[in-house]
Amino acid sequence: MPIVAAPGVGERADAAADAACHLYDAVAPFRSAGPAGWSRTAAEDAAETIETTAHALAHIHPRAEVILAPVHAALADLRRQLALPPAEALSADGAPALPRSVGNPRRTRRVRVVTPPLPRQQPSRTGA
Repeated sequence: MPIVAAPGVGERADAAADAACHLYDAVAPFRSAGPAGWSRTAAEDAAETIETTAHALAHIHPRAEVILAPVHAALADLRRQLALPPAEALSADGAPALPRSVGNPRRTRRVRVVTPPLPRQQPSRTGA
């Protein structure tokens, strides 16, 4: 991997990490009380943030989409458990099929469809 990220990538990743830490700090005092300080909208926005970040990370390695698939499955289950709407469906080009209806309308997302895993490679045998 390169040492320097593409323009805007490093700064946005750093801001996302900071925002996640601040979010954790905000809900930590409520851990023992009911839904831990969360609202329906806040939970949906947080789930969407994780989904979008996982889609962005899917470009980091050829198998990253497959590796991150359990994240999407876990978030889909969490959405069901919380009675939240499912993640937005993807169109053929990998973009959301419908425009966003909740959250920050300035957000833009680029998502990709999860692809099947690559065939297994036999381990190489080194001389003995």
